Amino acid sequence: MSSSNVPDAFAYRLPTPLARWGRLLGLAVLAGALAGLAARALEFGLHFGTAHLVGRFTDLGEAHVGTFRLELLLLPTIGGLLSGLLIYWLCPSVTGHGTDLLIRAFHRQGGALQLKGPAVKAIAAVGVISCGGSAGPEGPIAALGAAIGSSLGRMFTLTPRERRIMLIAGCGAGVGAIFQCPLGGALFAAGILYRDPDFETDAIVPAFVASVISFSIYSLFPGYALHLLQDADSLVFGSPLELIPYLFLAPICAGLCVVFSKSLRGVETIAFEMLRLPRWFAPALGGLATGGLACFLPQIMDGQYLFIRNVMGSTFIDSLTASSWWSLALLFAAVAFAKCIATGFTIGSGGSGGVLGPTVFIGGVAGAMVGAIVMAATPNLFTSDVENLRRALIPVGMAGVLSASMRAPLASLVMITEMTGSHGLIVPLMLVCVLSYVMGKRWGLSDEQVLTAADSPVHAGDAIVHLLEGWRVEDLMRTDWRERVERNTSLREMVELVHPGTRPVFTVMDNDYIVGLISLPDIQRIMNEPGAAEAIIAADIMTQDLTTVSPDDNVYQALAVMSRDNHIVMPVVAGREESRFLGMLTRADVYSAVRQRFDAMRESILAEHEGLGVIDHEEKLDQLVMGVTAHKHDQVQRLLVPLQAVGRSLRESDFRREFGIQVIAIEQPDGTIECPPNVDHPLQTSQRLVAIVTDTNPEDDDDSA
Repeated sequence: MSSSNVPDAFAYRLPTPLARWGRLLGLAVLAGALAGLAARALEFGLHFGTAHLVGRFTDLGEAHVGTFRLELLLLPTIGGLLSGLLIYWLCPSVTGHGTDLLIRAFHRQGGALQLKGPAVKAIAAVGVISCGGSAGPEGPIAALGAAIGSSLGRMFTLTPRERRIMLIAGCGAGVGAIFQCPLGGALFAAGILYRDPDFETDAIVPAFVASVISFSIYSLFPGYALHLLQDADSLVFGSPLELIPYLFLAPICAGLCVVFSKSLRGVETIAFEMLRLPRWFAPALGGLATGGLACFLPQIMDGQYLFIRNVMGSTFIDSLTASSWWSLALLFAAVAFAKCIATGFTIGSGGSGGVLGPTVFIGGVAGAMVGAIVMAATPNLFTSDVENLRRALIPVGMAGVLSASMRAPLASLVMITEMTGSHGLIVPLMLVCVLSYVMGKRWGLSDEQVLTAADSPVHAGDAIVHLLEGWRVEDLMRTDWRERVERNTSLREMVELVHPGTRPVFTVMDNDYIVGLISLPDIQRIMNEPGAAEAIIAADIMTQDLTTVSPDDNVYQALAVMSRDNHIVMPVVAGREESRFLGMLTRADVYSAVRQRFDAMRESILAEHEGLGVIDHEEKLDQLVMGVTAHKHDQVQRLLVPLQAVGRSLRESDFRREFGIQVIAIEQPDGTIECPPNVDHPLQTSQRLVAIVTDTNPEDDDDSA
């Protein structure tokens, strides 16, 4: 098929499905590589910034509390202010945390996510976290990876559907790298779009590829650590009795999800709806509130899981008595609750950063709290090593809060398993992820999620699209196209070939090869030029720049080309470079085939579901009341001579003004066609007018070929 636009031609000329997948996977590799580099750059900036800012004034991994320092109070304020100003100056229209940006782009923006906004927010997030703000880098890198994938989709002029796939692939690459969980990152990106456990299945394979490449690039650089928690790979589920503390942990995870959600939305409501604070200033106040909490519990400023790693080990666990365990459980509870509030202040006020990291942190501290309670209250109840149980509760708690907050139980399970290496804990992970999700999903952190794929506007036409993709052009094309003419066919001869009630599109042939098309508007333009029709032949008025399809193209692709080039019919030719004419694909035939298929499906649905018959009855009544939709469109008709025009000439009657038609020929009583018609000869009742008329047709209002 020919096209003047090279990228568009590239998008539509590719054979399917092999080349389509080849293109998507090739772009997924590129998106993964770029996202991996971005994740490593973000991680480097975070380590450097934290060490030189908040890390200079406190040890975020220790258990000390109540240490007031002016620096801890002011640093988050400065970070929030600079973040607010940077976003206000460079991308004021970008709102929401990282996952919200990509979910909104998927459902509402055709997969279009500009690179500038996520890039600026990622840079600002490094500043916020380095200054002690309670946020994570994972959400910003998820949005940045998604923006990279979307930008590649726009660069290579992908369709909106393919662009959404690249959006998800980029997100999976970003999460897979920064969390060091390639499989979990891909599943997270494909499932974060929905509230119920549902996946964007078309995007899973490209997301896998992008995530693998991103993780591989990320791991090439120094500082790569295999697992987030030390020695978690040695933990195993030993006894059914151990399920008791996990059953206790699940509702705690769900409850913390509720506190987290209420804090985030509460701060947003107070800052922007009640107080109506300027968006550049609100993050500074949020940072001030975070700094105030950090003066009592500096652990809430930890954006790199240092506190949880120390709890997982033995840094401040050795030689604790039962009373000390109760004190430690109280500390963990306070840190988890304060982290929810502090993250609400930081992110809810408009500060840059994500909620994924804090979610994992809160879950880990919740697991540590339950573990401390077990150590204090029932250390001898469990036959297995109770210390291993205490440590095992930490990664399981991470998965529980992540599952409820993100509404992604399967992805959360896989992510935490990969991040921590806790493959031996698959049973408690499954239990806690499912229970916390069921109890806490109502209070998930993203308002942009829809319930399932069926509720997304993206998938409104899936049934029709899948049907059209299953048909080949050769299944619906007309091989007996009768409006075929040669180059030297006169206009009079073409008019004689017109069938009443049709919108003729003539194929101009050179033996078996198509060289041009002539549509009704082409004929109509010539008829407006007095005297020109007498010498006109097909070669003079045909369109030579043809857009064609191949018989093995799927019908959905063909319709996309028709829509792009504003055609109602398309020639079907043999091969990609040949122009040997095989037939014609028409929009009317495609519509008819779809209508027949859905009529058959409706009968099956009504037979299976009796109650739907009431809706079907109402739909038929509505059609009777509304009638046929009046889309104007021209047709060639043979008409009787109106009584008021009998005895008058065409010139005298002025059919265009009085009757809204254009007479292009007159059929005489003996069947001969007078073309062009004699505009001064009186009309008779025995004659027929061959005219272009405006009719109503529900199928189409397009007059171009």
